[in-house]
Amino acid sequence: MLTRAFIERREHEFLAPYAIKSSESRGRVYPEKEHDFRTAFQRDRDRIIHSTAFRRLEYKTQVFVNHEGDHYRTRLTHTIEMSQIARTIARALRLNEDLTEAIALAHDLGHGPFGHAGQEALSELMKQHGGFEHNAQCLRIVEKLEESYANFHGLNLTFEVREGLRKHARNQIPSLEAEVVDLADSIAYNGHDLDDGLRSGLLNIRMLAKIKLWREVDRYIQKKSPRAPQGIQNKIAIRLLINRMTGDLIEETLRHLRRFAIQKPADLRRAGAKVVRFSKALDADVLELKKFLRKNLYLHPHVIRVTREGQHLIRELFGFYAAHPAQLPAYVKRRAAKEGQWRSLCDYIAGMTDRYAAEEYHRLFLRK
Repeated sequence: MLTRAFIERREHEFLAPYAIKSSESRGRVYPEKEHDFRTAFQRDRDRIIHSTAFRRLEYKTQVFVNHEGDHYRTRLTHTIEMSQIARTIARALRLNEDLTEAIALAHDLGHGPFGHAGQEALSELMKQHGGFEHNAQCLRIVEKLEESYANFHGLNLTFEVREGLRKHARNQIPSLEAEVVDLADSIAYNGHDLDDGLRSGLLNIRMLAKIKLWREVDRYIQKKSPRAPQGIQNKIAIRLLINRMTGDLIEETLRHLRRFAIQKPADLRRAGAKVVRFSKALDADVLELKKFLRKNLYLHPHVIRVTREGQHLIRELFGFYAAHPAQLPAYVKRRAAKEGQWRSLCDYIAGMTDRYAAEEYHRLFLRK
């Protein structure tokens, strides 16, 4: 029988000395009895998956708004795909996969509706009331807003998962597991947003011929599968791009672990630099791809138009509820009595899915 104690012993036997071990966790804000069969980080992962905020990611925008098509990534599918890339990297580096996965699955919980455009709208609306930033909102969700337990608010996650999410908010003392999540996120959205851009027709292979990473994988495809339909070639190219970035990251990170003589988690503090990283050559190529996606996909007139419609919905909803707080749900009004109107209103709108925000807008402004 695989008990928690057995798994914890195996971590000490198998994981690298610089990996964080679940038995050495700094614990939770509210002490709890350990589980018989799951480690602390496995338990955190499961709490995140079962949270309301995680389910809402299904109807939150990645690049394309939900109603534009069934096959585009949402925040949920991006999160799942990214978490598997992060686990692959963690496994290769002999890091703690469970901790890595928990941080990965929680990293986007703080995003509001309508993607980055929604964040910009909320940031503007909250400028005079404490601001809004999705990484900080993620921590607010797991530490306070989720309500599933009788004795505390939030999910009562371990220190290491919460610290990993603070790292995503530019904390200066990350774990290797948290650094892996940050770069896996970049790998995932570079590959998958490119895939969605091609599927949508906003991007095409002629445009991509200017990008070094694309030319590399295309040469391989033309040698190995030249007669495959273009759609299949595109899928192969995305897989090759992800593999190229993942493999380079693993090799370069191993080199830096040796360079900085990282022997235990605390050694990261004296390294003075990120240990998990791409090689210099690939880093430049990845930056070129990011700039291409920003210019040709994220700032494409179609994407801007649709997401600006989402911004309009957010501004109108915010203004209506600010003027008519009695119309807010009872639980939001209870929270407002403790934390103030503006933050509670922001929490409510940030928690909306694209679909729910659109339905609320229709109910309040369009229904006759």
